[in-house]
Order: sequence, then structure tokens, then C-alpha cells
Amino acid sequence: MRKPLMTAVSAGILVGVLVLAGCSAGESQDHQGYDGGSTASSVGAMSDSPMDHPMDGGPAPAGIKAASAPKFPVGSQVMLTADHMAGMYGARATIVGAFDTCAYSVNFTPTTGGQPVKDHKWVVQQEIKNAGDRRLADGTEVTLEADHMTGMKGAKATIASSTDQTVYMVDYEADGMTMTNHKWVVESEIQPMP
Repeated sequence: MRKPLMTAVSAGILVGVLVLAGCSAGESQDHQGYDGGSTASSVGAMSDSPMDHPMDGGPAPAGIKAASAPKFPVGSQVMLTADHMAGMYGARATIVGAFDTCAYSVNFTPTTGGQPVKDHKWVVQQEIKNAGDRRLADGTEVTLEADHMTGMKGAKATIASSTDQTVYMVDYEADGMTMTNHKWVVESEIQPMP
């Protein structure tokens, strides 16, 4: 009686491992390590893993202006509602920078090759080559200076959409790893801690 039970338990564990392995393989093929730019309507969808971005996003770009009266001041403890990458949605975060600038969702093909990236959120005005001071129109072709992930810097891109909401840099934990100076989340992707 004990042997059939152990066999059934072992078989169940093996099936679980194979299912999880199959899901992981599909995710890396589908997303190629790039931000799928999923929106709140696809909450819970896998967009990225923290390992696809540097653990420390580095300083804010030169020329960006600190927000004078952000809804979430530097040091605020917040909850993220963005799902730009795995583990981000619902994560507790600390605001480490708040800026007044335009933020863009962009479509681009990595300079390293691979699948085109659609609706990557976000790149700010100061991370676009020769962007000037005026908000760029949807459909504008640009060259990225952002270096959020491999193959982004120097890539040709098209503006998919934009916002002039306050833009934030945050520290947060995802999947047991601490991300510092993560760029970027906009005000509508942040909630006060419950």
C-alpha cells in the first residue's frame, strides 16, 4: 500500500517540475528577455525577469528636472501597479527620484538582434538622442540613448505613446532580488501603501 502511494506522489512531483520547466522555456522564447510593455489589463502576465535589467539602474540622466511637488516624494513607501517585468506588480517600493519630463512607450529592435520589442515602458525625453524640449509625437522615429537593457542603447525606435505624468525612479524587491534606481514608473503605476 505504501509503495503505490510513494509512486503516485513521485509522479505528481515529476509532472509539476516538467510543467514549470515547460512554462519557463516558453517565456524566455516569447519575451527574449525584453520588456513586453504589458499594461494593467494583462496583470500577472510575464513581461521580464529582474535579471534582464541591471540590478542598479544608475543615476538619472543628465538634464532631467526634479519634480517640484510630486504626489509621491522621495523616500515614500509605495506599492507598484506596473507590470513591466516579473515580480513588479504589487511589489513594495521606495521612491528614490521624482521628475518632471515626458515619458515614452517605444517600439524598437535591439542592436544585438532578436525579436522587436513592442510598447516598452518607459524611456524619458532625456534618454532620446537630440529629442529637444518638446514632447515628441506618436510615430516619431528616434534613436535611444537609454541603456535599461542589453541592445537598447543606440537602437532605432518609434514612439508608440507618451505621457507627461510625473516619472519616478524606485528601489524594490522582486523574486528575492533588490532592484535599485529602477527606471521608470509613472504616477498612475503607483499606489500609496495600504
